[in-house]
Amino acid sequence: MRVAPLGAYFADDLEATVKEARRAAEVTHAHPEGQAGAIAWAVATAMTWRTREMDPSQAAACILEETIARTPKGSTHDGLLQAQGIPLSTPVLEAAAVLGNGSKITAQDTVPFCVWVLGRHLRHFEEAMWQTLSVLGARDTTCAMVAGALAPTLEPLPCVWLARREP
Repeated sequence: MRVAPLGAYFADDLEATVKEARRAAEVTHAHPEGQAGAIAWAVATAMTWRTREMDPSQAAACILEETIARTPKGSTHDGLLQAQGIPLSTPVLEAAAVLGNGSKITAQDTVPFCVWVLGRHLRHFEEAMWQTLSVLGARDTTCAMVAGALAPTLEPLPCVWLARREP
């Protein structure tokens, strides 16, 4: 959940993205799936930046393919493969029923769904947030992940959101 800035910083070097994501995750995640999730999310964030000028459907496929290719084998990787098989036109609740919504508080229950949402709403930050929120689960985690990956490519946030911030 905290690795998106690292993915954005190293976006031009995916090898460094993977290396640094693993190093950052080792401190807080002893389990290999936690480290795999950090790697996957850093790569997805880097690829979101790298594909920002592509057609969104092509970009979504590139993001998912590169994320799968660089994620260590295991349950998170398997979930990403599942995400690849779910059309982006699928209702978000159906996708979450298959991929997870973060309620298990594991990488394999958050990363595949968040990558899928990212691909579905690459150029639509507000809709990405509402759709991620709508599946409940660990909303703080999943929304932070999706927002963190989209943030480097954003135009300004919606004015109404900015106006409602705390002072």
